[in-house]
Amino acid sequence: MSRHRRPRRPALPWLRALLAGVALAAGAVALVSPDAAVPAGTSAAPLVLERGTERTAAAPVRVRVPAAGVDSELLRLGTDATGALVPPDDFDRAGWFTGGAVPGDVGPAVVAGHVDSVDGPAVFARIGELGPGDEVQVDRADGTTARFTVTEVARYPKTAFPTEAVYGPTPRAELRLVTCGGEFDRSRRSYVDNVVVTAVLTW
Repeated sequence: MSRHRRPRRPALPWLRALLAGVALAAGAVALVSPDAAVPAGTSAAPLVLERGTERTAAAPVRVRVPAAGVDSELLRLGTDATGALVPPDDFDRAGWFTGGAVPGDVGPAVVAGHVDSVDGPAVFARIGELGPGDEVQVDRADGTTARFTVTEVARYPKTAFPTEAVYGPTPRAELRLVTCGGEFDRSRRSYVDNVVVTAVLTW
């Protein structure tokens, strides 16, 4: 999986930076979160809330996507010393990017997962099969569940990952599920595309 890095342009008011890629995990055949083949000259950093903004929703602990057979505990994803997103270290579990929005709060909450590994299908193997109207459930630490409805499923070349569309500010609570897709490039041990599922909070 490839790591997303910060675009070299002025940050939006409530952001210090936007992620832009995902790194291929050692020994992995696939990827994880917002993924792309790390465009040259890019860098990464976590999202930062605007001054005065407070998180109101409890932290997410599990993601469930019935139509794709997903029922996974959520790991917490951060960035490494270089500012690159550190993907889940378990191919059977998805991860929530803690530098972004909490699922249920205004803004895009990002959840990433591997599509497969050398051992076979991984946690997000089937999210590319989702369609508008499918439900994504995010269980939170306080016992509540945020329910999202899928509005779009799209595939993008890793060389043209839609950074702002995935990580940019939104006027409502939204969710992004990201994994690899498309053809597998054996020379790079990485898929050539990313699958991005967009969902909006329904209740």
